[in-house]
Amino acid sequence: MLMGYVRPHRWTLLGGALLSLVTGATGLMLPLVARGLIDDLSHDRAITGALIAMSALVVANAALGALGSYVLQRTAESVVLGARRTLSSYLLRLRISAVDRSEPGDLMARITSDTTLLRQVTTDSLVGLGTGGLTLVATVVMMGVVDPVLLAVTLAVILGAGVVLGVIVPHINRASRRAQDAVGVMGASLERVLGALRTVKASGAEHREEETLHRAAEESWRQSVRAAKWSAAAGNTAGLAMQIAFITVLAVGGARVATGAVDVGTLVAFLLFVFYLMAPIQDVVSAITQYQTGSAALARIQEALSLPAEPRSTASSSPVPGTEPAAVSFQDVRFRYADDLPPVHHGVSFEVPAQGMTAFVGPSGAGKTTVFSLIERFYDPEAGVILLDGLDVAQWDLPRLRSSIGYVEQDAPVLSGSLRENLLLGNPEADDGRLAQVLRTTRLDGLVGRLPEGLETLVGHRGTKLSGGERQRVAIARALLRSPRLLLLDEATSQLDAVNEAALRDTVAEVARTTTVLVVAHRLSTVTMADRIVVMDAGRVRAVGTHQELVAADPLYAELAATQFLASTEPTAPDGDGVPGPVAPDGGLRGAIAAP
Repeated sequence: MLMGYVRPHRWTLLGGALLSLVTGATGLMLPLVARGLIDDLSHDRAITGALIAMSALVVANAALGALGSYVLQRTAESVVLGARRTLSSYLLRLRISAVDRSEPGDLMARITSDTTLLRQVTTDSLVGLGTGGLTLVATVVMMGVVDPVLLAVTLAVILGAGVVLGVIVPHINRASRRAQDAVGVMGASLERVLGALRTVKASGAEHREEETLHRAAEESWRQSVRAAKWSAAAGNTAGLAMQIAFITVLAVGGARVATGAVDVGTLVAFLLFVFYLMAPIQDVVSAITQYQTGSAALARIQEALSLPAEPRSTASSSPVPGTEPAAVSFQDVRFRYADDLPPVHHGVSFEVPAQGMTAFVGPSGAGKTTVFSLIERFYDPEAGVILLDGLDVAQWDLPRLRSSIGYVEQDAPVLSGSLRENLLLGNPEADDGRLAQVLRTTRLDGLVGRLPEGLETLVGHRGTKLSGGERQRVAIARALLRSPRLLLLDEATSQLDAVNEAALRDTVAEVARTTTVLVVAHRLSTVTMADRIVVMDAGRVRAVGTHQELVAADPLYAELAATQFLASTEPTAPDGDGVPGPVAPDGGLRGAIAAP
């Protein structure tokens, strides 16, 4: 998997590696020049040339080392960028069912902290292992040329250290993986709290949530310390091995000098090689330990990339949406949100002709909102067929399908950013004239006039600077700006006052003359103006008809309507049939025909 991220930058990476190798080569030449310098001194020869050569090698080593380090670091950052682009693009295409089973905070940790570790894997591990390994081999070869006996002594010590490292490395991998998992848990806990901070504060639960966050942070700390402990043991093992090798070489080499097997210059040169051997060995050990940390991050990234995602665009073979209102049909649709959850739809069937308004009503949990989710293909049914314009929605290219639909969710989410960005989210090409028209239709023009920076005013995280009713009107305006063929309204006016609710109701009625409108109804006034009403109960469609027909023919609908009327005794106002009904404090009819 790592090579998939590295491959686009392989030539730059190779260039940096070559610079590192040349840097190592210049370093390898220093002991040989030093041996020549000692020979010149012992034979009373001039040492000017040797000193100039050593100085040139030192300068070249520093310059090439700096350039190689920059190239490698830049390449590593490019690898991280590529991984973040790939992962973020994939996460945006995840199926809603996969997101439902995941923690958003943990997914964010995979894009941020996990991808950051790829930098270390690219430079410290991949390149470090390559350049350090080659430098190590070259150094060993040069040491063999200088004195094979002393080389054998050195390799025996290094081999013993390698056995110890083989025991340590798996511990680093396990601890690193647990540390990254703990970071994900901490991110998920933080996102959970910040997403409902008002509720946490109102419930006086700050201390309990604080403890949860602290436990996650402490677990990450504990596992990171454990990984650091094993990494330190690995590094110190390598360092200790080199110190033992130096002492052993000094002892054995001193004995060989005493017997005349080698001269002092050879021993000095070999000792310099031993010193120089420390760097590549440390590089290799560091590469192995860093790879254990990076492999844990790579595994978490791969897990995210294996989550179910929506199919890629197949626009060439997909039907092209028209401009006329869309017809919708459900044929024996069965659906559940997860295998371990009960079914939501038990064979739902209904027909919605092109144009006009259809209201969905029923008790909470009847499956009304799920109808909209299935039309948008946020989920796919287990059985049955959903048709749009007579074609199975599974045959539609997703972008084309959704471009035909305007959807107002139940909680009317607003994104952080400006009011203009939120309004144009679904149709960034809408001109100012169309935007002004929709603002008037949704009665947002007055709000825009009051805001300090008009449409450029920032609405805050999740629209916290807007009221609930204002967020709902923004969501409706966003949907209308798409000029949809099919408009889905899920409790679209539940938070509006009576004046704005009546105005939006008239707007929806006007839109229904040229568009197909499906609405999950909350107020009786909305239901009575619908061309048809679909009554749902326990995941089934039990009746379809007009308000008058259903009051007379369906006991559940009649009960819901009666409950609506009996919610209060005064004051009263005529409903769509001229029958008195209670008025809520905001002027709308109190109660809910259909809580989603």
